[in-house]
Amino acid sequence: MLLSQLTLADGSRAVAVRDNGPAHLVPGVTSTRDLALAAIAAGHDLAAEIAARGQGDEVDLEAAYAEGRMLVPLDHPDAAHLHLTGTGLTHLGSASTRDAMHTKVTEEMTDSMKMFRMGLEGGKPAAGSVGVQPEWFYKGNGLAAVAPGAALTSPSFALDGGEEPEVAGLYVIAPDGQPVRVGFALGNEFSDHVTERGNYLWLAHSKLRPASFGPEMLVGDLPESVEGISRILRDGKTVWEKPFLSGEANMSHSIANLEHHHFKYAPFREPGDVHVHFFGTATLSFADGISAAPGDVFEIECPQFGLALRNPLALNSDASAPVAVASL
Repeated sequence: MLLSQLTLADGSRAVAVRDNGPAHLVPGVTSTRDLALAAIAAGHDLAAEIAARGQGDEVDLEAAYAEGRMLVPLDHPDAAHLHLTGTGLTHLGSASTRDAMHTKVTEEMTDSMKMFRMGLEGGKPAAGSVGVQPEWFYKGNGLAAVAPGAALTSPSFALDGGEEPEVAGLYVIAPDGQPVRVGFALGNEFSDHVTERGNYLWLAHSKLRPASFGPEMLVGDLPESVEGISRILRDGKTVWEKPFLSGEANMSHSIANLEHHHFKYAPFREPGDVHVHFFGTATLSFADGISAAPGDVFEIECPQFGLALRNPLALNSDASAPVAVASL
């Protein structure tokens, strides 16, 4: 089952569902967050909540996408209550990419490789146990969430703007503070890899960029193996393309372990809040020497997640002046 959010021709919001067939509107609801909270309140899952509402009108998602009417598949009416975060060095093969960026002129093992090996040894604990904590980073709030089809804009002070094809977990915090996973979506965890390469302690700066996810959200368990394609299109032609792998069969951490180490912090369990947590990747065009240019389109595709995620790259050309702080 796939869920999505869109605006209709009259400008109103709607939720669409499809399951081995055409998409239909979900009656009586205008956001997947409200749908999830209604299911929680009723004590049943999303499928039961959707079934109880009946089937609405058929909707053409491809047309909505082409017309710029697709939204991210889960959001919050107050952007300050949507949290974009992620983890790195979680996938088999991810260490080689990161290690190449952070290698020191020494025979000493890099911190990236140390972190990766910790995940290999302790990232998939037995049920009921806590495994090693992963790398963690913050990307911003809902203001940084970019709709599928909209531009990922790199700030004028950025040194690079590159894609990161990932799977993201999408969550709502229940009224009692329990994190509840609503589904999974394809994500572009857009980052500045040149800044990160300069010094790995600049990782936090390199991640404070917009991100996109969707267009559709997979409801239910994440497949054990996720196999997709990441590509860059320039003037309609592919200039770079590479497969990417995700799912626990291709990861050094379990999803449950990554979720625990995010939601163990009490501020991330505020009732009603929405979380989008990126699970990491091992595939980057930057690692192949590719530098995306404004106007290029990032495309991340995996049939299990429905429509491909596409976003053009834009550059904020405003001169980056020092930010002066006023004093009261």
